[in-house]
Amino acid sequence: MKLYNTPMPAPNPRRVRIFLAEKGVSIPMEDVALVKGEHKTPAYLARNSLGQTPVLELDDGTCLSETVSICRYLESVYPESNLFGAPGLEAARVDMWVRRVEFQLMAPAGNFWAHAHPFTARVVVPQYKEFGESNRGRYERALHWLDGELAGRAFLAGERFTIADICALTTIDFADWIGLKVPESAANLNAWHQRVSARHSAGA
Repeated sequence: MKLYNTPMPAPNPRRVRIFLAEKGVSIPMEDVALVKGEHKTPAYLARNSLGQTPVLELDDGTCLSETVSICRYLESVYPESNLFGAPGLEAARVDMWVRRVEFQLMAPAGNFWAHAHPFTARVVVPQYKEFGESNRGRYERALHWLDGELAGRAFLAGERFTIADICALTTIDFADWIGLKVPESAANLNAWHQRVSARHSAGA
């Protein structure tokens, strides 16, 4: 196996790196430089027609993209320790939180990044800056909602660290990098962020 990776601050490849670190697994990686357009070359587009990172290439040449799908496959190969939840209620709860992170946090952060951030102005044409800026408030409301949800529990889906926490951590850290900060008043969320950031895998 080989992972086509992009270093920080790219949030999606980091999800897979954290997942692997939690498993204690190391696989070969090849960095893809987005700023040089390496993700748009014919060779790379043959691996992922959307031209996005990461991509997991299996030994037989099969390629998987989309971070949660890659991690789900890796979970089947390296089942310990389980990060998708035990079958039944826990797995359903983890899946619920992954989707909530994607829709409630990543969607507005991504829209802000695409349409309001100066770095993307040369690739997102046209930018709809008013729409982009409107996502700042939507993202902040989502953070306050998440702060309330975290009251009384250590991690998103319950009492242990899962793929849902990985998705949230990488999203929140990327959003911070583009200028969307977690309010100091979000005490539960900030405490959660300190817990998950202290894990060895967070530096992957």
